[in-house]
Amino acid sequence: MNRPTHSIFAMATLVVAMLLSHTVVAGGRLVIDITNRVGPQVLSLDSGSYTNALAQPYTVSMFKYYIGKIALREKNGSEVRSEAYYLVNESEPASKTIVLEHVPIGDYTGISFFTGVDSADNCSGAQDGALDPLNAMFWAWNTGYIFLKLEGRAPASRSSGHLLEYHIGGYREPHNCIRHIALRFKKSLPVVEGGTAHVHLNADVAAVLSGKERIDFAQLSSVTDFHNATTIADNYATMWSVSTEK
Repeated sequence: MNRPTHSIFAMATLVVAMLLSHTVVAGGRLVIDITNRVGPQVLSLDSGSYTNALAQPYTVSMFKYYIGKIALREKNGSEVRSEAYYLVNESEPASKTIVLEHVPIGDYTGISFFTGVDSADNCSGAQDGALDPLNAMFWAWNTGYIFLKLEGRAPASRSSGHLLEYHIGGYREPHNCIRHIALRFKKSLPVVEGGTAHVHLNADVAAVLSGKERIDFAQLSSVTDFHNATTIADNYATMWSVSTEK
């Protein structure tokens, strides 16, 4: 799988004017590397053994999710944003590197994005690329996208085979599971003409299970529709951290 790339354009008036005049924005490149973790440990599918906040052991067999509409915040408060979506899949290492081309020159103080697929793109039906239904992240019965899949096993689970299965999606209130993530850099990130800047994102499975509410595997081992979905979504809103150190 090739690394996904996308051009990112400023929302500022100057860049809008450049786009309208068909002027190509040169700028620099931003490489976003993502590491999926379980607390301090790097996630290892199937072979890793973990313990949740209630001391219940579990393993993880699948972890995949959408992030999209990545925006960089400048010192003056303005933003540049990509409209693209990316499907991050722990079983596909290349999907954990996102490359944004033609990022406008500037000093950036933070990054934001959506975990999930916004209402407009959900209502557009099945699409291609990261949003292709062949990625098994589209509910045909619900005509919408699954934003995050976390699967595994836990002895405490009362599901058949002690399965853990959290398939979270939905964009309609009061079951909206789209979460906007805004992270601030410890120090500003310069993007220079022709240069490459680096951002490292961490996504923590442990937070999906205990970010705001602790999930008891004996009570909630499966979420595959709107029931309890926002509970998991509120948790995964807390799973992110960022660094600009190489």
